Amino acid sequence: MDTNKNTQSVGAAWGMLLLASVFEVGYALSVGGSQAFTVLSWSVSAVVFFLLTLYFLSAALRTIDVGIGYAVWAGIGSVGAAGFGSALLDQPLTLIQTFWLAVIIVGVVWLKLADSVKLQGEAA
Repeated sequence: MDTNKNTQSVGAAWGMLLLASVFEVGYALSVGGSQAFTVLSWSVSAVVFFLLTLYFLSAALRTIDVGIGYAVWAGIGSVGAAGFGSALLDQPLTLIQTFWLAVIIVGVVWLKLADSVKLQGEAA
């Protein structure tokens, strides 16, 4: 029964980490739009996203190892900012940049899978 509770709390932590990553993308895009914090609406948006990403990241890191959690958060934030920056802000994204962003995605997935294997080993 304790294992089920641990699995649920780990699942919730990964959900919070995913939310933190989404807010990180919003933060990065808002900082870019703020033009060095000279545009008020984008600046306010950046501050709100910054506070949200810090809160959810810190909550997730109560359960997830900091090295794994931070790497996943930064990876998703980087890929999301590059992808949405290209799609929404007309920022260039070359084929080689896309390749390396794909490598980051594979690394993030691999880290999540490795964490799942670690949890299965602890449950046994």
